[in-house]
Amino acid sequence: MQIAITGITGNMGQATLEEVVKIDKIDKFRFLVLLEDKRIKKLLKQYKNYRDKFEIIYGNLKDMETCENLVKNCDYVVNLAAVIPPHSDQYPQKAVDCNEIGVDNLVTAIENCAKQPKYIHISTVALYGNRNYKHPYGQVGDPLLVSPFDIYSATKLRGEFRVLESNIKTWAVLRQTAMLHMNMLKDNMSDGLMFHTCFNAPLEWATAHDSGVLIANILRKDMSEDLSEVFWRQVFNIGGGEVNCITGYNTLNDGFKIIGGGAKDFFKPYYNATRNFHGMWFYDGERLDELFDYQKQTTDEYWQEIAKKYSYYKLGKIVPKGLISTFAIKRLFKSKNSPAYWYKHGDHAKMVAYFGGEENYKNLGKDWSRFSLLVENKNENGDFVDCDKIRKRENARLIDYYFDIDNYKNITIKDLQNVAKAHGGQLLSNSFSGDIYERLEWMTQDGEKFSARAFTVMKAGHWLNSIYKENVWDFDRLSKKDKLFAQIWLDSHKESKNNRYYFDENFNAMIEKTEN
Repeated sequence: MQIAITGITGNMGQATLEEVVKIDKIDKFRFLVLLEDKRIKKLLKQYKNYRDKFEIIYGNLKDMETCENLVKNCDYVVNLAAVIPPHSDQYPQKAVDCNEIGVDNLVTAIENCAKQPKYIHISTVALYGNRNYKHPYGQVGDPLLVSPFDIYSATKLRGEFRVLESNIKTWAVLRQTAMLHMNMLKDNMSDGLMFHTCFNAPLEWATAHDSGVLIANILRKDMSEDLSEVFWRQVFNIGGGEVNCITGYNTLNDGFKIIGGGAKDFFKPYYNATRNFHGMWFYDGERLDELFDYQKQTTDEYWQEIAKKYSYYKLGKIVPKGLISTFAIKRLFKSKNSPAYWYKHGDHAKMVAYFGGEENYKNLGKDWSRFSLLVENKNENGDFVDCDKIRKRENARLIDYYFDIDNYKNITIKDLQNVAKAHGGQLLSNSFSGDIYERLEWMTQDGEKFSARAFTVMKAGHWLNSIYKENVWDFDRLSKKDKLFAQIWLDSHKESKNNRYYFDENFNAMIEKTEN
């Protein structure tokens, strides 16, 4: 049994390697590694007892020949490779090369194999875009509204669409939630990315360890039994379980407890964005766990592990909190990924995307008593909301999908027509065989025709719009006619707004007004 894995030196990759090497039935591991990636040397030293099973291919997913060499004669291909934030923000073209062009090459290489390997594609929760307390829970099938200026999400969206519309016979798409890993604190102290985390954003966390266990359990189980009816050719959310469903504020608060304080000791309300993030709690997060039994670690256990491994963080307890805030947090205001930087340098487009405008940003202020926190049972207007009640999965408020999504394998042509109409478009195909994977013809509200499988639209939540072809986020306009988009987009955007967000050719954030 041979397996090819990309992204093996990343956080999820290293956790996956730790688990998959234990599978006796795998005789050969083939890893794709960037030539400049120095981490592979440490990994090879760590797994020297398995070195005879390892084959390292140095190269890049954007090179077609490299992809062909990677997948040939393999039984499985697991794609963990991705350029993620903050690197995707700093080097957007690399995100395009890896997450979009690279996936296209990898899929093409698998399609062209005489004996196709089974393909596991790691996607992301970021496809769902921004969520707040109005619809904190979601599931596979929710509309995909990637947040403006998030090039990571946009490229991952296009990559996933390529997989779903491919001719690979046996595939699975797994949308990874926010992931806790051992380098998280260090990584977040080097860039303004942590200021993108909205204090009131619903975040479900899974650890890198559990994610690695999941991949290994999938492989192990598939090698011993037929998973075609329960796993393959489906999309899943990788979650951490209801116990790991918290908010952005909880996350920051728990992290900084290690150094003897909390979020309010080191942050002010105006530090962090109020919208335009990505994250939600998974209503269907148990589906994978029921199949592969991987959800083990809680967020509390993770932070205990961090505190134990990096004992020097405890030294923060004897340092004045003001000093820590100044030299550890405020110094990141100089980062080009920081809201403070955007405001200082007049980046109007990002101020609108992340705050609704400069005035909203200024009004946030420094006083926590005037800021509405969901964990303190307040919505954005300061009105009472029961956070504990909202957090319970059984109280989840799901959107209207305009068909019975739980019965998606038995949809009718009327269901297809209803969903297309809800999007403001229409189904152009005059017949439907009943095969959920049948490719059909559709038309958007703008009159643009496209082809997509019934599964891709009805169950996976895809619907063609500008972000599938270019870096343009036009959801203000689209949501006025698209009833599926509107249910989520208008939770954090005003219906009266007509902003079109886009990147110019140099990936500069731009904004313009559009007509209704």
